Amino acid sequence: MNNLLRSTPLRAAAAVILAAILIIPQTGCGSNTGSEPYSKQSFFFDTTCQVSIYDMEEYSEEAADAAIESCFEDCRLYESLLSKTVEDSDIYKINHAGGKPVECDPITIDVIKKGLTYCSLTNGAFDITVGKATDLWDFHGENPKPPTKEELAEAMKYVDYEQIKIDDNTVTMGTKKGEIDLGGIAKGYIADRISEKLREQGVTSAIINLGGNVEVIGDKEGEPFKIGIEEPYSDQSGIIGSTPLTNGTIVTSGVYERYFEYDGVKYHHILDSKTGMPVDSDIVGVSIQAGAGHSVDCDGLSTSCLLLGYDKAKNLIGFMDGYQALFILKDGSVQTTGGFQFEASN
Repeated sequence: MNNLLRSTPLRAAAAVILAAILIIPQTGCGSNTGSEPYSKQSFFFDTTCQVSIYDMEEYSEEAADAAIESCFEDCRLYESLLSKTVEDSDIYKINHAGGKPVECDPITIDVIKKGLTYCSLTNGAFDITVGKATDLWDFHGENPKPPTKEELAEAMKYVDYEQIKIDDNTVTMGTKKGEIDLGGIAKGYIADRISEKLREQGVTSAIINLGGNVEVIGDKEGEPFKIGIEEPYSDQSGIIGSTPLTNGTIVTSGVYERYFEYDGVKYHHILDSKTGMPVDSDIVGVSIQAGAGHSVDCDGLSTSCLLLGYDKAKNLIGFMDGYQALFILKDGSVQTTGGFQFEASN
């Protein structure tokens, strides 16, 4: 799954802002004139997170800085609640409670419920209880190798989203070793909350990029922002093309985001919820686009589509009102659903 809290910064930006559109200062601060944004970066969820405010003629640097820092404070809160690896987070407590009930923050409950929506929608292809299996895959190590069949078989005994029981703000796992991993849904939820907060503070033109989960407020001087789609397995973060975006969001998932090679075989991080192995899909990358405030759904849909494969994924997007998709297939072809505007690179 698109693991929120175990991603690597070098591969996290599956959807990248074109350099000509987004000015990324080295320290996040600097003098701004005209259309140049005020941008700041910080590090959360094991990835670089960036917020850029463009309407600087009406918004002072001091106000922009305060607004962005407020967003980063929220990111710290979300990480402290939703991280699978941060001790004392709600998710950590659930995963180490041995099947006992755990009282959680309402935010945690909201994200778990949203994750369960996509578990149900995909009949378990997307499963937020795959945490026991993801524990076995080390995409950070210097010499990673796949787990044994025996290890995976043991882990998969505890993967079943229907075991999660929610009673008001209390979460109970049906198995003592069941583990929740919100990596396929949480960054989208957070991007939506940050966008909402900036709008409440009067920001009318901005980009939020949480490791590839991109949400934009307004446009750039009357023209849509351009969002680049990463070329699979590109060592130079190359792009295959771009799409315009105004008051909207786009989220990309790809098997090339995190992977390692072992004995000549590539193992990627999108795990099959039935086997615990990297899913064998005819899709190598998928980008889901929608209106503002729907990054959480784009996040869930992007991972779900990769897991389902092209035919089922195309049908799923067709069933969802207001969402468009771009699929990069194994054969190198690019397929889009109606409404997704794509301009290929030369």
